[in-house]
Amino acid sequence: MTSATDPLPQSTMPRLIATDLDGTLLRDDKSVSDRTVAALAAAEDAGIEVFFVTGRPARWMDVVSEHVHGHGLAICANGAAVVDLHAGGELVQVRDLARLTALDVVRALRDAAPGTSFAVELATGIHYEPAYPPFHLDPGATVATAEKLLHEGRPGEGTPVLKLLAHHTDLTPDGFLALARTAAGGHASITRSSPTALLEVSGLGVSKASTLALCCAERGISADEVVAFGDMPNDIEMLSWAGTSYAMGNAHPDVTAAASGRTVDNNEDGVAAVIERILTRLDRRA
Repeated sequence: MTSATDPLPQSTMPRLIATDLDGTLLRDDKSVSDRTVAALAAAEDAGIEVFFVTGRPARWMDVVSEHVHGHGLAICANGAAVVDLHAGGELVQVRDLARLTALDVVRALRDAAPGTSFAVELATGIHYEPAYPPFHLDPGATVATAEKLLHEGRPGEGTPVLKLLAHHTDLTPDGFLALARTAAGGHASITRSSPTALLEVSGLGVSKASTLALCCAERGISADEVVAFGDMPNDIEMLSWAGTSYAMGNAHPDVTAAASGRTVDNNEDGVAAVIERILTRLDRRA
């Protein structure tokens, strides 16, 4: 019987490790420790694939691009895009948010939470409303209302929308999430990964979990053969889907409840600690 903190069955041979980045694999200063780099390389040397699964857009994947081995694929934007990091962040699969659906969400949240401001994450970059907190990493963004940002002359001719972001200055993060899911959850998938009241809206059914499941099915990998790591509400579906999952020591309480195990926090290399245990078990079985 496995413990609550280390749920990996002794007989399990993982085939894929799926890990979130911010607050999970990355330390708070956005670095990847030497210990973690070594653990990821050792896992792939042992025949275990590694997928980075993140809410980040492809253009913000430079934090791990030097540590990609093997196939080099990553799941970005909470499952809306599969990216080839070996090809400079090329999008190899997109699960977009329909613009009309995004507009429905905008209208619903404007009514339910006055003062909400929006940003639109396209396959080519992000654009946002005047009241939205500016992205200093994206100085070329267009600033306009969400309605204008989502407008297209003819249906289907616009650049794919990966996700809609909604920000509120007064509501609590979890309170805003609950309100938004009540008001607009029938239109789209709504989650959060920020410590602020910033929501991320994807196409209905699009999540880290559903895209990871598709990628695993293409490789003949079952959920029982996946070990996943995460720390925030946008990781919950993935941790629930994977056969073995770990919440970080710094995780949101709902994430801890969803995971089958727990590891130490991101600044203590919690992902590396588990990978090292997995590889030790494999060595003992060899």
